[in-house]
Amino acid sequence: MTAIVDVQKRTVLVTGGTGKTGRRVVQRLQAQCIPVRIGARNAGPGFDWNDPESWARAVDGVSAVYLSYSPDLALPGAAETVEAFARFAAERGVRRLVLLSGRGEEGARHAEELFMALGEETGAACTVLRASWFFQNFSESFLAEAVQAGHVALPVGAMREPFIDAEDIAEVAVRVLTQEGHAGKRYELTGPRLFTFAEAVEAIARATGRDIPFQEISIEDFISGLEAEEVPQPFIVLLEELFKQVFDGRNEYLSNGVEDVLGRPPRDFSSYLGVTVATGVWNTPQPALSA
Repeated sequence: MTAIVDVQKRTVLVTGGTGKTGRRVVQRLQAQCIPVRIGARNAGPGFDWNDPESWARAVDGVSAVYLSYSPDLALPGAAETVEAFARFAAERGVRRLVLLSGRGEEGARHAEELFMALGEETGAACTVLRASWFFQNFSESFLAEAVQAGHVALPVGAMREPFIDAEDIAEVAVRVLTQEGHAGKRYELTGPRLFTFAEAVEAIARATGRDIPFQEISIEDFISGLEAEEVPQPFIVLLEELFKQVFDGRNEYLSNGVEDVLGRPPRDFSSYLGVTVATGVWNTPQPALSA
């Protein structure tokens, strides 16, 4: 039996603790009666990546940290910010650090290198979880409204992505945060098969019984559409970076990270569909009734 960290006396900090993976990590830790501190601006104590004065309160009494940088490691300066916070935490006694990274992102790869070098320098147990595109981006992110509205238009073609369930990422993260044997390792986390965005939307349409066409558009039209919807500029820059670079076919392969950590294969998209359809998140919006 793998040894479990003595977390009953010390807390696990989950940065991004209200996000797609972070809140799932929090839920799993709480289910194991492990003390959790949510690292977010609106949490208590508040945590802000760009406010070093908030870091001391966040790591006080903490034994392990889940690092999920927002909005994304692909942005300029993100790698250096993550390294600075991880160093701050390690110097104050945090002995286990788990970084959520992105597959195929140059900025994320830079963050990984700084992070792992820090582990070697300080002796902290550092582990990288390099994840592919989440299933939940279709239901809990900017694509949710498009699916609900019944038309998804993206600047991607026949490129296939090994989409993964955020539930699997969270389960892997909790295992790595609470058990020995993962220091210095990088786990690539993907789903069990490759499929295109168009195939994903088609599967959602079948599962919901709706007609939801997928349209391939240019990156210029995509950006113009985001600007017309008044999407915040930093998020537009991030999406432009992702769709111009990451979705060029570089990630068209599967990895065994989920099975290496959990001893089981990752969840399939069909399982996610069954759970998500039941929530009604993709139901067609109903017009408001007149008075």
